[in-house]
Amino acid sequence: MTGLSHLDAQGQAHMVDVGDKADTTRVAIAEGNVVMQAATLDIVRRGDAKKGDVLGTARLAGIMAAKRTHELIPLCHPLLISKIAVDLTIDAALPGIRVRAEVKMKGQTGVEMEALTAVSVACLTVYDMVKAVDRAMHIEGIRLVHKSGGKSGVYEAEQPA
Repeated sequence: MTGLSHLDAQGQAHMVDVGDKADTTRVAIAEGNVVMQAATLDIVRRGDAKKGDVLGTARLAGIMAAKRTHELIPLCHPLLISKIAVDLTIDAALPGIRVRAEVKMKGQTGVEMEALTAVSVACLTVYDMVKAVDRAMHIEGIRLVHKSGGKSGVYEAEQPA
């Protein structure tokens, strides 16, 4: 009907059968930002957030979220992920936190949704941990920046201007 693999001939959503696909090494990298006031960023940098270690907690939340993506996104397959790395970087120029997640596995389907979920939940965790001092924070730019493996090959996002 549309060429989308999650829709059947009648246009109804279904889980794609990946059973006949070859096992290949799949890698996906996603990124996003939490933009905040400079004073809020200073609280994070100093480790003075009342809820605790903002960056460490957000890193762990992102890792946990990637592992549970199939429970959150209805048509995702449960995967045996071999690597999840979530990096949070303080960027005074933003000002805010840059979040990047890399997910890797060998299997029959990609890990893009797992990388995007890791970034999304890590960003939400940062927001949650300092929202009491900065309700104006916002999350922006969550996107896939790299994908490799599988039949469609390599995807590299263009860098924003």
